[in-house]
Amino acid sequence: GGREFESRLPLHMHSNGGAVHEAVPPFRPKSARLNPMPDSPGALSGVRILDLTDERGIYGAKLLADLGADVVRVEAPGGDPLRRRGPHVDGAPGQESSLYYAFYASNRRFVTVDSVSADGRAQLEALAAWADIVLDCGMLASAGIDVQSLIAAKPALVVVRVTSLGTEGPWKDYLAPDLVAAALGGFAATTGDVDTPPLKGFGELNFMTAGSYVAIGALAALRHARETGEGQVVDAPVHEAIASCLEQVFMWWWYSNRLGPMVKGKVLPRRGSMHWSDTYQVMNATDGAIMVTPMPDVQKQIAWLVEEGAHGDLLDEKFSNIKNYALFVETMMSTLREWVATKEAEALFLDAQSRHRPYGWVLPIERVGDNPHLAARGWWKTYSVGGKQFKGPGAPYHFSETPWAVARGSVAPGADTETVLREIGWGA
Repeated sequence: GGREFESRLPLHMHSNGGAVHEAVPPFRPKSARLNPMPDSPGALSGVRILDLTDERGIYGAKLLADLGADVVRVEAPGGDPLRRRGPHVDGAPGQESSLYYAFYASNRRFVTVDSVSADGRAQLEALAAWADIVLDCGMLASAGIDVQSLIAAKPALVVVRVTSLGTEGPWKDYLAPDLVAAALGGFAATTGDVDTPPLKGFGELNFMTAGSYVAIGALAALRHARETGEGQVVDAPVHEAIASCLEQVFMWWWYSNRLGPMVKGKVLPRRGSMHWSDTYQVMNATDGAIMVTPMPDVQKQIAWLVEEGAHGDLLDEKFSNIKNYALFVETMMSTLREWVATKEAEALFLDAQSRHRPYGWVLPIERVGDNPHLAARGWWKTYSVGGKQFKGPGAPYHFSETPWAVARGSVAPGADTETVLREIGWGA
């Protein structure tokens, strides 16, 4: 298209100085794992991870922990603040009752460390020396520990540094909860429509996106360390992770002069659920909603409407002229909207799929909980919280030989402190 782009993940990797060390074996022998998690071997069995994340990076730690890595999560005296996040079992807040924490902190060993004390700083340094990967959201700096000194002591160490806006630039010291991150990263600007202000996305999807990149950066750097013996620092700002997901918005800005009659400016107006092409829309059925599109084969969509006598003016000769394309799209979607309004959402979805039409039934949350497809694939997993069992979200991937698993649920703060400190050589 006449433009050149730099292919770039929202991650920045920094070498430890260029020295090449003897390569670490690609897999650590199982005998080297001290008191491993009670889990069948996962894809990351043998990988040691020190989890110092907050809500910005904890999902990345979960992705790695659920694949069998031995992940130690450090808590301050008094417990992890994220344990107080609801919802709680029976509505009673407590250190072991958070459903949020049971999901995001699954498969960890929990250690209490007073990082502001001399002993605590030494314990953190010893834990970093034990680890292959350190995931950090600022605890190292608050404890007065220099990242480069850790890598100098263990050249193959990977440190993933998770921040709101990066470690350089005019905003580097700003903090951003998920809503602020959505605003500064551009995501909030795409929500709502012309009649509403920008809206907050459900949950903390921005932090989950950032967490995914945390896991990607950690594994990529670990691969490099195992091939070369060279560790490094991976910067994973939430801000850049979000911006990386706005390809549609950026493409509109860059190529608005080539997008034909749809263009009304360089910035696409906010439009709720409507796709930039106007041909993918969520429409109301008699009992719910469904995402409908005539793409990728418009003629087959017209044939279906003709079959049901609902095609309206779509066969008008004027639509054979490309100059009337915008009018054709408007007519098509208006015709579809009137037709969909007479249908039941589930029945229309199943009929569309049988015709290879890419419709998507908008499932209410309670229907997702009873989704027969997820059940058939064994997706739902059991989480133990507050002495009770709960059905919760499963894996975002399936491994045939080294499965994802939830082997350990919510436990008391610092439950593994004595065992873990003994493993790193801390005296009785």
